[in-house]
Amino acid sequence: MALKSKLLLIILDGVPYRNWRRLMGNLEGWAQSGEAQVWRMRSVLPSTSACCYASIHTGVTPQVHGILSNESRFRVTQPDIFSEVSKAGGKTGAVTHSYWSEFFRAYPFDLVEDMEFDDPSGPITHGRFHTMTGYNLKNQMTPSDVDLFATLTMLAKRHGIDYGILHTCTLDSMGHRFGHDCHEMDNACYAMDGMLAAFLPQWRKAGYEVIVTADHGQTDRGHHGGHDDEMQDFALYYFGPAKGPEPDTLLDQLQLAPTVLSRLGVEIPGTMKAKVFLG
Repeated sequence: MALKSKLLLIILDGVPYRNWRRLMGNLEGWAQSGEAQVWRMRSVLPSTSACCYASIHTGVTPQVHGILSNESRFRVTQPDIFSEVSKAGGKTGAVTHSYWSEFFRAYPFDLVEDMEFDDPSGPITHGRFHTMTGYNLKNQMTPSDVDLFATLTMLAKRHGIDYGILHTCTLDSMGHRFGHDCHEMDNACYAMDGMLAAFLPQWRKAGYEVIVTADHGQTDRGHHGGHDDEMQDFALYYFGPAKGPEPDTLLDQLQLAPTVLSRLGVEIPGTMKAKVFLG
């Protein structure tokens, strides 16, 4: 069954709003030229990675889906983007941290069976995951972002996915190591922006709408999880034909899941109550 459109969601983990707007020159250039629209979005609380991942895809708060820390992991029970797109006959793809597989496919994550798979029965049709096992402040254990972008591009070309998500922890890990006001972070954002820019025009040419955003922000001391604008706020860039709200609108992270389904032409489940922001 053909969906109304195709969409890729790019999650760059742990980038505060000001670093998007001052350091991401390619994304900002496309926003200035009118090829992208950009807004500020605010994460759920706690503004912890796993909690945000589950809310991004289910459209409900951590207090509802139950993922309340990085340590509390299980298969969530609420409808999510993968499940609804698959139910509508679409193909989904994920190039993400293994937490996404645990939340939306099967818990616990099996290093051999779940790392890479193609499963026509869904909900994740094509999965390519990484674990960052052994992560610490001296060794990030993060894959190269160009490898992740290339893998998503491969899934789009080889399998014709309708919805794909890419999630990378590079900038979040750099923030935990160095903070967000330093040479190291300036250079990391510059590299990420350049790597992403090499692929984004290809995705658009292939007919995909693209959303580039984060899961949460981060403070200059490299912290997130709490109730603070630097921890919660990040930018959202949209590439596509839909029109969004006024540029100074503050978006809620819970709006993301229903908006993605709306763009794909997939019925929005009753659990996703936040307002669609692209129309």
